[in-house]
Amino acid sequence: MTQIALVTGTSSGMGMHAAVELARRGLQVVATMRDTARADRLHEAAADAGVTVDIRALDVVDHAAAARLVDEITADHGRIDVLVNNAGRGSVATAELLTMGQIQAQLDVNYLAPVNLTKLVLPGMRERGHGSILTVTSVGGTVGQPFADAYCGAKFAVEGFMQSLAATAEHFGVHVRVIEPAAVSSDFVANVERPGDAGAYQPLLDAYVSRTAGAFANAQSPQDAGAAIADAALSDESRFRWQTSEAASRFAGVSLADLDGTRVSAFTRPWTATV
Repeated sequence: MTQIALVTGTSSGMGMHAAVELARRGLQVVATMRDTARADRLHEAAADAGVTVDIRALDVVDHAAAARLVDEITADHGRIDVLVNNAGRGSVATAELLTMGQIQAQLDVNYLAPVNLTKLVLPGMRERGHGSILTVTSVGGTVGQPFADAYCGAKFAVEGFMQSLAATAEHFGVHVRVIEPAAVSSDFVANVERPGDAGAYQPLLDAYVSRTAGAFANAQSPQDAGAAIADAALSDESRFRWQTSEAASRFAGVSLADLDGTRVSAFTRPWTATV
């Protein structure tokens, strides 16, 4: 029986390639994006791979629209076997530079939207006794980074939610996982929200941006990251945390083995060094 996958945030980057890769592996993929007028690249990538995907509009922060979409997919295809929560939003700013509205926006996209979609698909998966829920987080979900206060906060939150859920969902045959990319070459960086004037923080921000530009100069390709997402979504391993590359595994490992926080501090402190 053909599995049905729902993938969010597929207009470009690793979300687009994950959707195409899942289709290439034989799944019926429903690929969503906020504006389907931006679907040209996905159509082209699917055609190049010799597959088709079902493209639908969804703004993931609209919880009512998400509920309608899940109902529509269930009516059209009978069920949802795989959910990939990929849609995300970046932010570069530290606490004083952030409004509460900007912090809420990070939570809305990176935390509450995946939680809502997970809640929507979970009953059907539980009743059928199988399913896979994969949330694309970030190495920023394990390592708190300078000028990523709101972004990392939301990614930490969604990882905590999913890790807690995983322990109970597995009793019903549902695999709940997260996957943590490091730097991936995509439109994500171009779309990151940044302060116009960082004031006293400007020298630190300039140092951070310079360091980050270097990291993204050697970024993983979105094709490779998309394939890693497909691997994690379809695996039968009882494994919660995945990374998309060896570099991401090394990055995440800095925090996961850091009981007192000193290792992370030593790792990230040079990122804002001004001399």
